[in-house]
Amino acid sequence: MRKLAIAMVALLLSWQCLAANYVIDTRDAHAFITFKIPHLGYSLLLGQFRNFEGHFSYDPDKLEASTVSVTIDTRSLDSNHGERDKHLKGDKFLDADKYPTATFTSTRVEDLGDGNLSVYGDLNLHGVTRPIVIAAQKIGEGRDPWGGYRAGFSGTTTLKLKDFGIPETLGPASTAVEMELFIEGVKQIKRPVGKITR
Repeated sequence: MRKLAIAMVALLLSWQCLAANYVIDTRDAHAFITFKIPHLGYSLLLGQFRNFEGHFSYDPDKLEASTVSVTIDTRSLDSNHGERDKHLKGDKFLDADKYPTATFTSTRVEDLGDGNLSVYGDLNLHGVTRPIVIAAQKIGEGRDPWGGYRAGFSGTTTLKLKDFGIPETLGPASTAVEMELFIEGVKQIKRPVGKITR
């Protein structure tokens, strides 16, 4: 029995060295997906997607083994202007009624050093799936005041509208959208099943 107990402890310790799973904390608004769109070449329109969910795995000693998956409700687009939101969500742009979700699934993560990452993956938007690259940076990690453990990252990527079959109808300067992601995840604790006996 003692050998069994030692083996179980070793197994648990080895599991702790593997990539941990995190759920993106959207419930308490600790994560954001925002966007910038040029307005007539004079300024920028800012907005966000208020509803999304996702998860990621992360091992600080092996960043290239990380993965991330996010699902966005395109109907939750909010640019702080009702009429503009109708246009952006309408059939001349996102067509959110027909394509109510956008998804991103990572395929590879490159560790660039100093907490900088290139996250490669597939984005499905407006019914079209294309590979994109997110320039990401680790913000930090550690225990929170509620007894949990968190890790946070930021990231940016630029999407060309024509790549996703979206008409370029926002003026001559609006052929692309810059996306910004601010992701804070809560570590999911895997508890051992059963009881170790000696």
